[in-house]
Amino acid sequence: MSDSPTSETASANAPVATRVIGLAIIVLSGLQMMVVLDGTVANLALAPLQADLGLSDSGRNWVLTSYALAFGGLMLLGGRLGDAYGRKKMFIAGVSLFTVASLLCGLALNEGMLIAARALQGVGAAVASPTAFALVATTFAAGPARNQAIAIFAAMTGVGSIAGLIIGGALTEVSWRLIFLINVPIGIALVGMAFRALRETNQTRLALDVPGAILATLGCTGVVFALTEGPEMGWGSIAVIGALAAGLVALAAFLFVERTADNPLLPFSLFADRNRVATFLAIFFVGGAMFSMTAFVALFVQDIMQYSPLRAGIAFIPFAFGLGAAASVASKLAVKVQPRWLVLTGVVIMIVGLLYGSTLDSDSTYLANLFVPVIGIGFGIGLAMVPLPLCAIAGVPETEIGPLTAIAQVAQTLGGPLALSVIGAMATSKTLSLGGTSGKAADMNPAQLIALGEGYTFALVGCAVCAVFAGIAALCIRFTPSQVAQAQAAEKAAQGIA
Repeated sequence: MSDSPTSETASANAPVATRVIGLAIIVLSGLQMMVVLDGTVANLALAPLQADLGLSDSGRNWVLTSYALAFGGLMLLGGRLGDAYGRKKMFIAGVSLFTVASLLCGLALNEGMLIAARALQGVGAAVASPTAFALVATTFAAGPARNQAIAIFAAMTGVGSIAGLIIGGALTEVSWRLIFLINVPIGIALVGMAFRALRETNQTRLALDVPGAILATLGCTGVVFALTEGPEMGWGSIAVIGALAAGLVALAAFLFVERTADNPLLPFSLFADRNRVATFLAIFFVGGAMFSMTAFVALFVQDIMQYSPLRAGIAFIPFAFGLGAAASVASKLAVKVQPRWLVLTGVVIMIVGLLYGSTLDSDSTYLANLFVPVIGIGFGIGLAMVPLPLCAIAGVPETEIGPLTAIAQVAQTLGGPLALSVIGAMATSKTLSLGGTSGKAADMNPAQLIALGEGYTFALVGCAVCAVFAGIAALCIRFTPSQVAQAQAAEKAAQGIA
């Protein structure tokens, strides 16, 4: 009977088929916006953070890299945890951990506490973020409801980026601690609503590749530590050499584990196609260039051009608009033009903008010297990044779209901290070679500030080199527009699978 308890339970657990706007989409898209916003505002807070806590240049970089390493290194495992133990449970656990870590970030008393809390934030995001997207498919019925929910979820990336620049800048004006503490009430609200709005998914008991996830994260961390600390501790330091050796050993062990694991995070069969390998490399280097560029431009405009955090955030808004405009153009051209030429065009625009940016100094002004390059670099990144995820899933069955999309996300996320470790070492070495020093810009004399600015702009040369590697990788991609069009259709079909 329609009013039986069994029928009522089935109805309550059925995917939403009509009204999309409600608690469920607020919870899922809210998490996405919070994670994106957190990554954006951290760049704006680097200069105030360094001044307040007395961070070294390497410590400042660790504020970004500790989060990104944990997020990228554990993202694949985070998605599997949702499958194994229930996505609703893991979503709530991830958001709860992210919220607690945000509180610890806001209350941090020193460099070590802040970096550890940022890493914990990354762990929470690695569990909650992939689970949130998967929950969209199980919470909303296939068809218009799910399509609308996915569109809202995806839009939060753009909204979070823009909001992060404005809200983050405004909060940092008061105190950098607020950019983390604001996550606490938001996270508590999301957890409370999640208990009521989300439906639990079926649990699939499968072998979890925990050793693989840990080894990959530790390996990347060891390499990043060596490259980040090398300029200040000395490249011959036992700690630097030991961290590099340990990192390489851990990565080698990770490759061995992946070959023997029952359910590997990184199935090597997915890398049989050389075009796909080239695609992942291009994603890695474009992600590295973007991550490092935003960090050093934010530092340059605050430490050298004396912008407030809010003004710095507003100055970055044209970058987001340039990226969005290019994404719109590229999504249409990707099915008509060979993807490698789109990516290469975007990379060339990036290189030109970055090399021009490397010539800036303290006498530069925003409208005359920064406005056009900021838009141009954003446009170049957007033009390059849109075709690449489609190339990652071109020519594969729907069952492999999820794993390949996840690997592409990991490549982009890990590209950031690994590139920043190298580029940050370049910047610090350049500053020190010119007689500069590490630490608070407000305490530096004019000569030291000039050296600091030279280091920041030299970092943009490193970003341009990253873009060059991305272009070389793009030349090796041989997917056709028809294959990209099929990938677009397959991606939409995969999103429609319950």
